[in-house]
Amino acid sequence: MPIYRLSDKIIFPPPRLAEDNGLLAIGGDLSEARLLLAYSMGIFPWYSEGDPILWWSTDPRLVLFPEDLKVSRSLNQTLRKGAFNITFDTAFEEVIRNCASVHSKTNGGTWITEEMLEAYINLHHAGHAHSVESWFEGRLAGGLYGVSLGSIFFGESMFTKKSDASKAAFVTLVKQLIKWNFKLIDCQMTTPHLKSFGACEIPRSVFMKKLKSALNTPTKRGNWELS
Repeated sequence: MPIYRLSDKIIFPPPRLAEDNGLLAIGGDLSEARLLLAYSMGIFPWYSEGDPILWWSTDPRLVLFPEDLKVSRSLNQTLRKGAFNITFDTAFEEVIRNCASVHSKTNGGTWITEEMLEAYINLHHAGHAHSVESWFEGRLAGGLYGVSLGSIFFGESMFTKKSDASKAAFVTLVKQLIKWNFKLIDCQMTTPHLKSFGACEIPRSVFMKKLKSALNTPTKRGNWELS
């Protein structure tokens, strides 16, 4: 299969034309309109500093059905003790910059480039990107961010500075999404960490059908709050 080079026109080829590794297209930009179209088609950007923008649609796709969430006994105990104060959308930029920093230290580089930082901060201001913060003794100890469309949340990245901080943020998010009748959390790439929470792989064709259904729900835009 060829890898498609994007033009200034905001369009994407069908995800079914992606390479076996999920790579679909190259180029384009990270404008709000292009990013929202990408997510609505099951496509996401992922590339390294100095590389052109790469667009992916993986098959199989790792997803979490919120009602399938699994929480370990020890994490449940941590949550019951209220060790962390969890908030939504109070420190988006701080969360995404911490995610970038953690990936850079761990992998010697990060896919959350300055260009990506700016794009997702803009998405947050537009009410489409959200963060979950985990605070310990008044300091940011962990968190995550992602994009929301319809009744689906596209998880992007998480970080932790204290054991269980990001896990507490994730579990709190999933439980809140259940209250809001979200149908799916897109985890994009398969990791043992996410599978331990109950995430599972599904064929891209199945994911696309569920995505189409989820997009029929009005998007919950603006700053989120716990309820």
